[in-house]
Amino acid sequence: MSLIIAPSVLSADFSRLGQEVEDVMEAGADWVHLDVMDGHFAPNITFGPPVIKALRPHTSAVFDCHLMIEPADPYLAAFAAAGCDIITVHAEATKHLDRSLQAIRDLGRKAGVSLNPSTPESVIEYVLDRLDLVLLMTVNPGFGGQAFIPSVVEKVRRVKAMIGRRPIHIEIDGGVTPETAPMVAGAGADVLVAGSAIFKGGKEDYRRNIEAIRRAVAAQRAA
Repeated sequence: MSLIIAPSVLSADFSRLGQEVEDVMEAGADWVHLDVMDGHFAPNITFGPPVIKALRPHTSAVFDCHLMIEPADPYLAAFAAAGCDIITVHAEATKHLDRSLQAIRDLGRKAGVSLNPSTPESVIEYVLDRLDLVLLMTVNPGFGGQAFIPSVVEKVRRVKAMIGRRPIHIEIDGGVTPETAPMVAGAGADVLVAGSAIFKGGKEDYRRNIEAIRRAVAAQRAA
């Protein structure tokens, strides 16, 4: 699978979020990553369906919605209606993961599951055929700008082996930079979420920041 760059708007300027989405897509991003936190499952509060609905007219790009909320099931329909194309729930935040994934697909959306750094990949073994995406956290949920946790690289390799030939994306969220991106891409990840590494500087830097990640991964693949 070709590399997909999904900037996290968590690191964007919230006072001009619609324009930020337009600017980062114009700079060469592929998806828009939406980190939704509830102050309960994750120790931070970000935004919900109304903000996502307001952003939807600003781009036709894939809205990649990462729900760090507990419970998630009661809100799935609202996020689907707001315009999310992929809805990812945390395995740790639902008692019935299979049911949650079925519910997402029943809404006509692609279904993802996310695992915290300390969660073993074995929890997704019996839901692989329900999945379009596996999101592996390389930081603990809650805040942008955290340091990358290197031990997750081997988890990426194990998940890649579990997936086999299934058309499932492996996404990485947390501490993605031109230095860490080649590590996870080399292990099998094809979707990279980056926040501060892309939104640092001003609008004129976004393209340069995105291209730096792409170049680093391309160099690793060519080696």
